[in-house]
Amino acid sequence: PAVAEPFKNLVNPALVRAAVPALQRAWPAFDGERFASLACEGLEALELKARAMHVCAALEATLPADFAAAADVIEAALAPAEPADADAPTNDPAGGLRGWILWPVGEYIARHGQEQPQRALAALHALTQRFTAEFAIRPFIVRHPALVFATLQGWTTDPSAHVRRLVSEGSRPRLPWGLRLQSLVQDPAPTLPLLAALQDDPSDYVRRSVANHLNDIAKDHPQVVVDWLRTHLPGAPAPRRALLRHASRTLVKQGHPGVMKAWGLGSAWRGEALLTLTPRRVTLGDGITFTLHLRSESARVQKLAVDYAVHHVKADGSRTPKVFKGWTIELPARGEATLVKRHSLRPVTTRRYHAGEHGLVVQVNGRPVAESTFTLVMPRPTRAR
Repeated sequence: PAVAEPFKNLVNPALVRAAVPALQRAWPAFDGERFASLACEGLEALELKARAMHVCAALEATLPADFAAAADVIEAALAPAEPADADAPTNDPAGGLRGWILWPVGEYIARHGQEQPQRALAALHALTQRFTAEFAIRPFIVRHPALVFATLQGWTTDPSAHVRRLVSEGSRPRLPWGLRLQSLVQDPAPTLPLLAALQDDPSDYVRRSVANHLNDIAKDHPQVVVDWLRTHLPGAPAPRRALLRHASRTLVKQGHPGVMKAWGLGSAWRGEALLTLTPRRVTLGDGITFTLHLRSESARVQKLAVDYAVHHVKADGSRTPKVFKGWTIELPARGEATLVKRHSLRPVTTRRYHAGEHGLVVQVNGRPVAESTFTLVMPRPTRAR
């Protein structure tokens, strides 16, 4: 199979050089040669985020010293705005800046625009329509919270879905790769009116961000999400129900009583659960298949969220559970159901696997109902011929 291109290569010397004509058209005095030479020197030895910071330093050396003048150049160099729901921006800046070259540009605005925050926010409003400004806006939230939240409130009705998404994504307390907004981790109240304004947004792209933002809040303030569900779930239209289900995913996996109740999953399972697992001995890279047979002993329909936790062996021999999504089903009175799932044990970058006896626990509505074990063995090293 073809090897996926490393993520870091999204910011590369060719991309840097392709940005020069757009910057020179916007400002004929722009020293493109110096910019390209500074940005490309040592670039390929760096990881993705470090590459963005390195290209930003080259912009710092070559854009006008006055921030407002530099912001004018940046805006004039931008490509036309991306279509409303274009998740992946075009990564070719030749016809104007767009795509990944704008990560370093956003970083430049974040570093140099703090003394002129209104001018900087106007530049980010333009930038986010060609890439994303979700990283760049975060230092402004830290330094100028009142101004930024007033601005974001206005942007909730912006004609561009990219700008409306920035309202939610840029203010997520725990955005991956982004500066952690510690004040919002402690108290998410300032973003709640923004999320309320956006949860019925016509764009799925925006609603997905709102769901992820609420899921961030759930990690520190589960009760805020429980209260949100109590207010916004009853009678919700289908798109909002889907958003709220996605927002509840962490708390449903944890079996949080308030969230389970909000989704009608609060009742304990009444019946028998039989779990079989094959094979019982599996090599890293393969997978296991488990079958769960449920037999209801209730005289009424039971609404069930069936998830499962794999208790992975750690280096020290202890185990740590990770919960995976299973099924949501309605089981008729005294009904039966057989559920089958294959679980892959392929290596992933986010987890180190260790040999030994692993556990598999099935939970229904957040409570364990059946468990089994399997032994994970490491593949034999292949001998060089």
